[in-house]
Amino acid sequence: MEQLKQALNWAIGLELESKDINVLQMSLRAFIVFAIAIALIRIGDKRFMGKSTALDVMLGIVFGSTISRAITGNAPFFPTLAAGLVLVLLHWMLSAIAFRSHAFGNLVKGKDRLLIRDGEIQSEALEKAHITQKDLEEALRKEGKPPEIGRVKAAHLERNGEISILYKDE
Repeated sequence: MEQLKQALNWAIGLELESKDINVLQMSLRAFIVFAIAIALIRIGDKRFMGKSTALDVMLGIVFGSTISRAITGNAPFFPTLAAGLVLVLLHWMLSAIAFRSHAFGNLVKGKDRLLIRDGEIQSEALEKAHITQKDLEEALRKEGKPPEIGRVKAAHLERNGEISILYKDE
């Protein structure tokens, strides 16, 4: 066990202060942390790297901030990686609860907001979401349709920040 500790200290500078970690040790730390981070994310949920809700974004920010400290030596190596695992497991647990409880899902992920109903802009919803009519027209153009609000059955600001549009039957 003592030999393993000495080998790790030599290879990645476990007992060194951050200012004393050399380029090779920092590079090896980065490689190890990157590999472990991928494994931790695979344990968790792929979703947080794609179309993100508030819960997913927070995991990405806090996870990255936490495990980066293991690379730079600003925190102890193995406890920092353990904290990364806790964050991923917490995200997984909160996502599982949100799957089973709509109210909890709205609390931790947010909820969609109806922006257009039957061709009528919901001005109060736009104001609360800080979305302009020009933003809505842009979303329509992205759908490949002329920006005619009257042709829209419903438009929602989704929890991931995208605007989804349902058109009236033509």
